[in-house]
Amino acid sequence: MYSGEYLNGRRHGKGEFYDRNGELLFVGEYLNGKLWNGKGCNTMECEIKDGKGKVKTYHYKDVKILKFEGEYINGKLNGPYKEYNHEGKLIYEGRYLKGKKNGIIKEYNNFGQLKYEINYVNGERREFVEYIFNNKVKLKRKKNKK
Repeated sequence: MYSGEYLNGRRHGKGEFYDRNGELLFVGEYLNGKLWNGKGCNTMECEIKDGKGKVKTYHYKDVKILKFEGEYINGKLNGPYKEYNHEGKLIYEGRYLKGKKNGIIKEYNNFGQLKYEINYVNGERREFVEYIFNNKVKLKRKKNKK
């Protein structure tokens, strides 16, 4: 949820961002819909300045179990990122490019073993490889072209 200023239907100016439970996550300024300057609160740690900064989010407010870590450049997620489950185990890692998943995204099972490698191009899933427990390829599949 967002509470703040808008310009031409986009977040622009001072604003606050809340999670679905009403917990304040970010206070600052937006520029043309992008996080631009401000700080994270409660389950979000970040300091964004001129659209750049690193961000970490946590599953819980009091017990800091990492949920997500990544970087913002020009107000969008850009660069390497990692996502974690409620126990703090790595479940995804890959890269964002201008706010969209791009390149190989790895997904891990609850035992920390590689489950999938998914190739994204500009936020669109193109193909994936599924692995069985001994890291051998189980299935390769490409997206059907329209």
